[in-house]
Amino acid sequence: MYRFQVKAPTQDGEMIGIVGSISQFGSWDIKKYLPLRTSGDRYPIWWLDLEIDPLTLPDAEDKIEYKYVRIDVNGKAQWECEKDTNRWVPIELEHIGSKTSTIIVDDIAFGYVHSFSYGYLENAINLEPESKPETYSQNGLKVLVIGSSVAMGCSAWLLKGWASQLGKTLKEKFGHQLVNRSQLGANVSSTIERFASVVVPEKPDLVIISLSLGNEGLAYCRPHDRRAVQRRYESGLQQLIKMTQDLGAIPVIGGLYPHGDYNPEHNWLLRDTHHRMLRWGVHILDWLDALDDGYGNWKSDISLDVAHPNTAGHQLMFEAINLDIFQIDRERRSQAKELRSTNSSSTEISIYGDKYGFQVFANPEAQTLRIINTSEYAYNITPTWKELQEALKRKAGLTFGTSYIAKNDELGTVPLLSVGFNGSIENTVEIPIGVDLQYCSALKFFAPQNAEILYYDGHLGILKESDRTIRIINESEEEYNIHPMWKEIRAALAAMPAGVYHDPAHPDAPFRTMMIGEKGLESRVKAPVKSTMLLKYKCKLSEVNRIAILPLGDRCAARMLLYKMEYDGPAFPFDLARSTNLGDVADMVVNDFKDLWNPEYLHYNATENRVYHSKWSGLSFGHEVEDTDDPTNNMQPIHERMRVRYSARAKRFLYTLEHCDEVLFVRTGVTNRDYVLDLIEKLTIKCKSKPFRVLLISKQTSDEFADIPNLLHYDLHFSPDWMYDSQDYWMECTKTMKEILESLGISSQNLFWCPPNP
Repeated sequence: MYRFQVKAPTQDGEMIGIVGSISQFGSWDIKKYLPLRTSGDRYPIWWLDLEIDPLTLPDAEDKIEYKYVRIDVNGKAQWECEKDTNRWVPIELEHIGSKTSTIIVDDIAFGYVHSFSYGYLENAINLEPESKPETYSQNGLKVLVIGSSVAMGCSAWLLKGWASQLGKTLKEKFGHQLVNRSQLGANVSSTIERFASVVVPEKPDLVIISLSLGNEGLAYCRPHDRRAVQRRYESGLQQLIKMTQDLGAIPVIGGLYPHGDYNPEHNWLLRDTHHRMLRWGVHILDWLDALDDGYGNWKSDISLDVAHPNTAGHQLMFEAINLDIFQIDRERRSQAKELRSTNSSSTEISIYGDKYGFQVFANPEAQTLRIINTSEYAYNITPTWKELQEALKRKAGLTFGTSYIAKNDELGTVPLLSVGFNGSIENTVEIPIGVDLQYCSALKFFAPQNAEILYYDGHLGILKESDRTIRIINESEEEYNIHPMWKEIRAALAAMPAGVYHDPAHPDAPFRTMMIGEKGLESRVKAPVKSTMLLKYKCKLSEVNRIAILPLGDRCAARMLLYKMEYDGPAFPFDLARSTNLGDVADMVVNDFKDLWNPEYLHYNATENRVYHSKWSGLSFGHEVEDTDDPTNNMQPIHERMRVRYSARAKRFLYTLEHCDEVLFVRTGVTNRDYVLDLIEKLTIKCKSKPFRVLLISKQTSDEFADIPNLLHYDLHFSPDWMYDSQDYWMECTKTMKEILESLGISSQNLFWCPPNP
């Protein structure tokens, strides 16, 4: 029996029919169509169950041709496609007339005719393939396939895909038995989870691991997540290879294949992974060139949909397989297994050693490197150390294009090792005296069972190793600044429980305390060049007294100093404005900045190229007029820009004031006692019961401000003009400012960081 089904959205009163080449299908007479049916739970799928009468089949034909028609409310039928474009199915005599084995003919969508039919036995696609106790030659091997839907044969006729054809050929040619344990939608994570229950009991001699980047989500993930998908896939495959080897079986990797929705960046990542896989030292079923059109997409007429090859595509995959991989009998397999057992994963080989006590060992199979320095000297491993580098290339078998991380470097002081495409170490690494460092490939840290990749861009990796542990890996030659303004990072870290995380190896180091709130990252963390560090949960956010720094003008000196200290976040209202009158500042703050960007009070001074405020005469803006503006004749674009900018800055200021635990207001510029007293009074009202201090930096005697509560005065002058002119002056001022903040107990470990969009 055949069940023909097609997806066809219809209007009220319309229906779908089928007409074809045999008499049961009306012999192409559109008036003799067979009606399909649908139901509320399956619409827009229409289907027809039909027992083919063998007497209706033409003797000379090996297929049935047909197409669908749409019948309108008046009973008029219309063909789904052009006259010469027909659908077809093979004639399967063993199933014709059978009521127990229904062939589901899945024609996908009305009006879209594919070159090859797709059909499968009812329920077969939803069941995990069973191991059939077929007989095979005494000297043959058991070959197990574990993969995804393509490995199952999906989109090939009766699921006779590349694996089915390979199984038949291996049995005929070598006497091997092939068992297919693939699963719909499988990816590296689910396959690792299934491995113990699915692969181990079979006791295979050889395991084909056939998974795709498509099922990892490469085609449709956010652009900034694509590298993470790639790294997770490669790490997962490496783990599956190791699991297979630990089982005593030979791993074979099913190669990559295209996807109909890949773009040029997807294609680059596809090829990048493909080239790396070819150098893993593991047999690979190399399919990509046979299927790829050169742009990461399927060649013409070899796919059923964006993700699956059709019957012709599966045939190309089978034909691309190098059968020599499987030319091994049981006796040779036993010898290889015995040899591997002798050279177990615990065996290290010597790579290099000198008379002073510097030694390098490697375990190529386990992908580990061990460096011991018992000498009296620190050593530098450099790319120019020819003897060591040649030995590494010949014997170590390091995974190229990745980094190696010291697993037992508790202090986090030893840089990563970067392995180039020739298997040598590319960066310079200092090996301290008295260490025994055990390196392993970074891929192990990215493997799905070891960590969840929160972020990866090809250089910086942020991994969730547990609910209370974050690993940061920087494989680049540049220091990374990880901060809340980086929206992808901020959002990614929302996957961690809220709290304070710190580096226990460097508890007092700046920028190694990570604060995570309900919406993600809320502080700045630095990842040094070629480094890895662990951040562990320390306490709740509520257990840290978080101090906010809010500049109050009079110019941008405070903002510039905080920028150099890297204590800056998104801009506040006074950061890029000039506010020479402290009374104006107090009035603006206590009134929530109402009228700050009101067009009625803004006017342009062409001579000074500044926007002035008429309500607060000491307030002006020097950065709001852009080169493309014509402020003399049209202020509207400037008004709108200021509305957007300053409403957001005011919102941040007020959010910070409400959510921090303590506030340090910073004001530069000369003022007088009365203005300061007025400011303190209004800030006391505004802060309610929240503790606050005002740091006033002005070139005047501190006696003028004696005994004013909550005020700290420094007789200093920080000129933004001089900072612009001299980096040395800027850095000297920054050093002084940092010393002041440290004396007040403010550091990167307790700084309140305002989110960019509160």
